[in-house]
Amino acid sequence: MRKWLMLCALLSIIILAAACAAPADSGSDTASSSDTAAADGETSEGAVLRLGINAADLSSLDPHFASGTQDRTVVSMVFNGLVRYSPGDAPNIEPDLATAIPEPEATDDGKQVWTFELRQGVMCHAGPETEAYELTADDVVYSLQKSANPDRSAFAGEYDGMTVEKVDDYTVSITMDTPLSPVLFLPKIADYAGGFIVCSQAIEAVGDEAFKTHPVGTGPFMFESYTPQDRVVLTANPDYFRGAPKLAGVEGRYMPDISSRELGLRAGELDVIHGLDEAQWVDAISGEEGLAVDVFGVGEVATIYFNIDAEPFDKPEVRKAIAYALNRDAFLALFGPGIADNVYSPVPAQFMDGGLTKDDVDALDLEYAYDPEMARELLAEAGLADGFSFPVVSSEMNAYRKVYEAMQAQLAEVGIDMQVDVVDHSSMHSLIRDDANPVVVYVAFRPNADVYLTRFFHSDSIVVTGAKPDTNFSHYAAIDDLIDSARAETDEAAQIELWKEAQVQILEDMVAYPLMYQNQIYARSDKVDYGHPLNAIMNLNPQITEMTTIGQ
Repeated sequence: MRKWLMLCALLSIIILAAACAAPADSGSDTASSSDTAAADGETSEGAVLRLGINAADLSSLDPHFASGTQDRTVVSMVFNGLVRYSPGDAPNIEPDLATAIPEPEATDDGKQVWTFELRQGVMCHAGPETEAYELTADDVVYSLQKSANPDRSAFAGEYDGMTVEKVDDYTVSITMDTPLSPVLFLPKIADYAGGFIVCSQAIEAVGDEAFKTHPVGTGPFMFESYTPQDRVVLTANPDYFRGAPKLAGVEGRYMPDISSRELGLRAGELDVIHGLDEAQWVDAISGEEGLAVDVFGVGEVATIYFNIDAEPFDKPEVRKAIAYALNRDAFLALFGPGIADNVYSPVPAQFMDGGLTKDDVDALDLEYAYDPEMARELLAEAGLADGFSFPVVSSEMNAYRKVYEAMQAQLAEVGIDMQVDVVDHSSMHSLIRDDANPVVVYVAFRPNADVYLTRFFHSDSIVVTGAKPDTNFSHYAAIDDLIDSARAETDEAAQIELWKEAQVQILEDMVAYPLMYQNQIYARSDKVDYGHPLNAIMNLNPQITEMTTIGQ
């Protein structure tokens, strides 16, 4: 637990530093509690919060497939986990559907058992084919088994070696074949990715495909309607176990164009929008009367992955040439101070144990500092002195498009022609999981080093062909033993060293080029009070809860 607390402290320091780069009013007023606002008579309960989402459409509202921010924003309001990240204050974890966080028990055969008591009286929302009903252990067992099924979950690789059993209607036991520390175990059952609990009767009644556009959970808001490429409408859950929401509902509007979102916010047609990740934009919006901008974590890490099975990226010299052709500081300048910062390993050292710092990679000569002449020499060694060309698809989202376009310009300087086709965000996610890109830019945050390494670099996670396809875009299989050994290691220091050793190998082979982390940028009417602090949020949005209000 000591490392867990250290992680919390470190993350808070990083987020505070980023927030300080924004204007003084860029987030301080959201820290006031909604209870205080209500006492002052300044809230308008029953209002519908209108949220401008930076995407053309949703991808999936089945939480076990919701990998994009546009989907996680919605599912985080509809579903719960056994435990949850404290609202606005990740990575702190507290009970959610469970009544408490238990201590694990060791078994005689070397396994580990976690036994959870469930809250009683938690109601599943009514579905299109089902009435509201009380959630029990059956739903929890069903849900975590679904999460472990690669045909029914994008996160199945996270649930290897886990057995879930019903003890009684309100008790569930989870057995881990390999004992895990709380830092590694609890994120698996938290309100994030595969940890969301679905209502089994509802999904069985409509089927997996229909569930993707009509989710049924236990959260503070219930699904009401979906209009493709337009909006999702949620309504307050009056039977929510923490109390009825102060909002009447939430309307999420899909608006990939920042100008449209800005106009909607200024005109009072939107209450909250996903902002533009540029310091200049933050300053401009913060200066407008009645508006505020929040800069908060967690910082999503942008990493460039090379498919080592695709020509010419099967040649290490080509991958290293691209690394030397890229200028981290030039990418950083696209966003501005306080919005982003450099990272030097796939696991960001700024946020968690197991990452490599700039000093670490410098000492190992693995920084790949900007050196276009070296890039040209390596291309010549690979027989590509005249360069080469290749196509990629990019999301229309700024965090992706800006990186791809800057990369395109930098690679052109050494004779590499990267052709960028911009598509909607959901399409990009589908295409890259079908191996459309030989080079993938992916922007994401994961809760610990094990999850980063497992999902992006374990052979089981190789897209399309892996045993449990996930996000190993590199088709890399050289560090499975290190990942598996680190996961099973109970000595904290030894575990961290194994994670670092794995990343040294990744950098030596140059299968991935770590670029930067990017903080979250949201703008809002200053009448919006989220009801919790905005320090760090795993689902990468301001987290609308039952405590969120809109003032008069």
